[in-house]
Amino acid sequence: MIGIVAVSHSARLGEAALELALQMVHGGGVRVQVAAGAGTDADGAPILGTDAVAVAAAIDELATDCDGVLVLMDLGSAVLSAELALELRMSDVPVRLAPAPFVEGLLAAVVSAAAGGSLDAVAAEASAALGAKTGQLGEDAAAPAADVPTAAGDARTRQVQVRNPLGIHARPAALIAEASAGADVRLRRLPDGPEASAASLSRLLVLGARQGDELELSAHGAGADAALDRLAALFDDGFGEGTSVAAAPVVPVAPVTAPSSETVTIASGTVLRGRGVSPGSVAAPVRHLAPALPEPDAGVTVPVEERETEASAIEWAAVAVADQLRSRTAQATGEARAILDASRLLASDPELVSEATALVRAKGRSAARAVWETAGAHEKSLAALGGRMAERVADIRDVRDRIIAEILEVDMPGVPESDEPFVLVAVDLAPADTAALEGGQCVALVTEQGGPTSHTAIIARSLGLPAIVGVAGATAIPDEAVLLVDGEHGTAEVDPAESSIAAAIAAATVVPFDGEGALGDGRPLALLANVGGAADAVNAAAAHADGVGLFRTEFCFLDRVDAPSVEEQVAAYRGVLAAFPGRKVVVRTLDAGSDKPLPFANADHEGNPALGVRGLRIARRTPALLDDQLRALAQATEAESAQVEVMAPMVATVEEARDFADRARAAGLSRVGIMIETPSAALLAAELFEIVDFVSLGTNDLAQYTLAADRLLSELGDLNDPWQPAVLRLIGMVGEAGRAAGKAVGVCGEAGGDPALAPVLIGLGVTSLSMTPRSLGRVAAAVAEVTEDDCRRAAHAVLATGTAAEARAAASAVLPGRGRA
Repeated sequence: MIGIVAVSHSARLGEAALELALQMVHGGGVRVQVAAGAGTDADGAPILGTDAVAVAAAIDELATDCDGVLVLMDLGSAVLSAELALELRMSDVPVRLAPAPFVEGLLAAVVSAAAGGSLDAVAAEASAALGAKTGQLGEDAAAPAADVPTAAGDARTRQVQVRNPLGIHARPAALIAEASAGADVRLRRLPDGPEASAASLSRLLVLGARQGDELELSAHGAGADAALDRLAALFDDGFGEGTSVAAAPVVPVAPVTAPSSETVTIASGTVLRGRGVSPGSVAAPVRHLAPALPEPDAGVTVPVEERETEASAIEWAAVAVADQLRSRTAQATGEARAILDASRLLASDPELVSEATALVRAKGRSAARAVWETAGAHEKSLAALGGRMAERVADIRDVRDRIIAEILEVDMPGVPESDEPFVLVAVDLAPADTAALEGGQCVALVTEQGGPTSHTAIIARSLGLPAIVGVAGATAIPDEAVLLVDGEHGTAEVDPAESSIAAAIAAATVVPFDGEGALGDGRPLALLANVGGAADAVNAAAAHADGVGLFRTEFCFLDRVDAPSVEEQVAAYRGVLAAFPGRKVVVRTLDAGSDKPLPFANADHEGNPALGVRGLRIARRTPALLDDQLRALAQATEAESAQVEVMAPMVATVEEARDFADRARAAGLSRVGIMIETPSAALLAAELFEIVDFVSLGTNDLAQYTLAADRLLSELGDLNDPWQPAVLRLIGMVGEAGRAAGKAVGVCGEAGGDPALAPVLIGLGVTSLSMTPRSLGRVAAAVAEVTEDDCRRAAHAVLATGTAAEARAAASAVLPGRGRA
């Protein structure tokens, strides 16, 4: 075993660096001593400095059970103290002083020592630790010394995929090193990337493995198979960090295997799902974005005498692209103008140009290849940041392709020209492409990638184009196939029936709402809005919603890898509450998991996440997450005048409801409720009303769990229907219990915005409906045509049916004016 002594001027720095390093190896299998600071003054305040005697004592303590000791120092006198300690020590254990960066070196040394490395190996790892960080930032620095590959021989191999959002950073690298103990394991990034020893933290980081990358693992020795099993399990689990970024709920297209000579396409009638980022419904033929430029040949080497001319081609091309974007910027307005101007500045970025020209001059890269590689480094840096910054990768690629097209004097791929309306389908869209849609024939956007804050989403909303992002397999939709895009619900149907097109477009028509929800007999009905953040709340208030029936708090933090602080949460919640002074705002605590995983809340890979640790169940693992949220909400409530009510999602038992109610009230929140999403909660409604002040029915999940049908699986769409009699009967049970208790029963799922179903829900005992603001007018108009007695008769009729079709027909026959079609 190799021991490590960390010498620092600051006791706090030393202890913090050690805590971070030991987290890499779970605190086991390595001995570390911290010799930091120079004691305390008369007031007990720590004194900055180093003590050679303390360093010597730390070395001697490790010498009793270590084969060697590595000493790492921060700066200045720490080095002198370490050198003096070698003369003062009493032991004769081998000692090495490492000229390594203090924090990075300590991390690398701890991992290497825990994996059983020799003193020389541990010292080399520490000294090379800075290479990974400088490589990530694109700086010139000595890379970690290349390790010598082991001969293939009888190696066992395994192929894995990097699934965690941030790729192979320090913590996963440490877990890899730990899991490979007992075998000689190497990793290679496919198809032809670099190779590294699993025992080397620095070499693993230099691999640059990102989410989605494929790696080949090879192992030698008696423990090879066991080591590969452990490593494969780590990769499959996402190293405990989750396996996706805060991202759009996506229904993957079923994999199709076909010979390479055939084209795989999406069949007519298929409904693809993604994330609706700009509302509206439209149907039109599909047109695909032209593909990006091919990767320039890496094998071309420019002769030395021609490199200056080649480098200047980059400079001239960047100027030309900036001029083109400047012209487009002048013609654009609003968000499009601001985003295009940002792209223009990116094309003029002196760092991008200087780094690319340096590659030409120093290594003989062609101009096109140099721009490609430089942009790739910038993309990698942005992707590693995650969240909104990762969504800027498309901007870098756009500028890259424009400069390369200018260098090669070829046409830039982009938006197709058309005289007829079309739906544009692409992997992703660059800002210049999206902005160019203004005034053209494109009527909707569908992309396989992108997020709610990507430029595609921002500009689509500003142009009023329905848009869906994160639609897996979208690019396999055939050209000219008619696509029905629903930007509100995030669905895209291939070659739909004419009746479906008519119904969707009619449903997307916005009916004005004056803010007064009432039945035809004058009974008032609260019509509320579903929101995901402050911007949504402002829009809902402008649409005259009576309040908020569902504030999806997780939507504020979908781009976060770490948990938001209480202060950050307070700011996010106040933004919503401020839009509804004096009115009701129902706040749902984090509904993370299943189709909305959050890395900081859902760390584990689950085989069946819809039935796993989601919603309130997260508090079983991390109760502080719920308590912090309740505390933040209480502070936000005190600062604003909205009438705040809080509810928990995914409640299944009386015990869960009681525990949540106790926590919420202890935090200072007076109105406490729960979501009814499971059949169990519906069946226990009477008992639950003894504990909580109100309930809200999440009809999407209630249908999913009642019918045992994944709500994201398009093949089972007919089962995920709130008109299913089993779902309606459960809603009726909840409504009856609410009437008996004299307490509120809301609906905040998709059913709340269905004008045909609204009277039935009211008859079943529902006291408020919450929906997207676009649906308020339609629902208000529908309920204004019926009386409470009409609603009760419709409810009685549907409860006697056996199929969803029969339920619709029964309601239509009873309600005024609905039976005459």
